[in-house]
Amino acid sequence: MGAMANKRTNNDRGPSQRQLKVGELIRRTLADALMQGMIHDPDLNRMSITVAEVRVSPDLRVATAFVLPLGGKNVDEAIKALARNTGELRRVVGKVTKLKHTPELRFLADDTFDRMDETRRLFSDENVRRDLDPDGNT
Repeated sequence: MGAMANKRTNNDRGPSQRQLKVGELIRRTLADALMQGMIHDPDLNRMSITVAEVRVSPDLRVATAFVLPLGGKNVDEAIKALARNTGELRRVVGKVTKLKHTPELRFLADDTFDRMDETRRLFSDENVRRDLDPDGNT
């Protein structure tokens, strides 16, 4: 029971240093592979894709890469191209990271900019600004 409780509290604290380190190594590796055209897919090589973040599961078996094509257009096409080339990308990651088990790669659209735009929109709303102003001035 003690180990389970320990594990639960560790997950509540967020990713471990190891997860963060491995995630950043995978992020850099994927970004380099895509930038240098190391993957043999003309569709993928035509796109400029940013790898914003990679989150790794606690057991380091699954790595989820948050990606966005330049300009934010053709996101679905980019995700499909990455998914088609997962095996080749995974081989590159395995070669660089030298982990005991190369993580399964998953790709999701990075929505950070969308969330930032929505937050800016909310903060510019008259009612929200009035609520945030301690003096009641707008």
